[in-house]
Amino acid sequence: MRTARALTTTLLAATALFSAAGAAAADDPSPTPGKSAAAPTKAGTGFRDATAIEQGQKATATASAGDYLYWVFPADAGQRATVKAKVALPESADRHGGSTWQLDVYDGLRRRQSCMYGMQTRGAAKDAATVELSCTLRTVRSWAEPWDNDPLPGSYYVRLTVTDLPEEDLGLPVRAEVEATSADSGGAHAGDGSLAAPLVAGATTKDEEGSAPKQAAALSEPNGGWASGWWSDRWIWTVAGGLLGALAAIAGYSITRGSGRPGRVPPAA
Repeated sequence: MRTARALTTTLLAATALFSAAGAAAADDPSPTPGKSAAAPTKAGTGFRDATAIEQGQKATATASAGDYLYWVFPADAGQRATVKAKVALPESADRHGGSTWQLDVYDGLRRRQSCMYGMQTRGAAKDAATVELSCTLRTVRSWAEPWDNDPLPGSYYVRLTVTDLPEEDLGLPVRAEVEATSADSGGAHAGDGSLAAPLVAGATTKDEEGSAPKQAAALSEPNGGWASGWWSDRWIWTVAGGLLGALAAIAGYSITRGSGRPGRVPPAA
């Protein structure tokens, strides 16, 4: 009876813990693509004047072939960002040959980030009407060693430019579209630490009252704010593993303990 009561108590405790974990997961802010503001219709020409966009927005810009176009968007811990770009090329009759376009992504420290997959550089034939590029970054970590080049929470700069084309085609009008989206990678990529402030231009550490870090006015926060860095679904698996271990220990004890001292054995034996 005692064993049965212990097992029942453990199961009830497990149910309560899982309910609390689920509530915490629901309350934890998970940034989602924002579409509250109108999509920008221009691009910056450098890091300092990069046009801020939100995830899920499709920004457009009209420029000339040979220009460097810059945008910046926020990415938080646990997100795996994908940047897509599409360039509408000039009329083929006005061009003198093919061209090669390139999409680069830099983090808040202006370190160039490698793409896990995607067509980051692509050539366009002389008669091509458009060229499309994409870059899927590694999952953003909540913290990393100073010498690592891992993606960290904060600003991510997108640079789009042509790297090779006939000299006669420089200055021809082009139209660019850029969109940044992300997917939540879950606790498999969660870290144990967190930054004092996201890598955003103008950001500072938390004040004495522990309020949220200040952000640069040009770049909006992800929906729900920046993640605190403490919650991930690894907590659920940790709690589940501990409960299963406790149940296994109770079951093993009840099996090896037996039914107690046989009644036919004298007390002095």
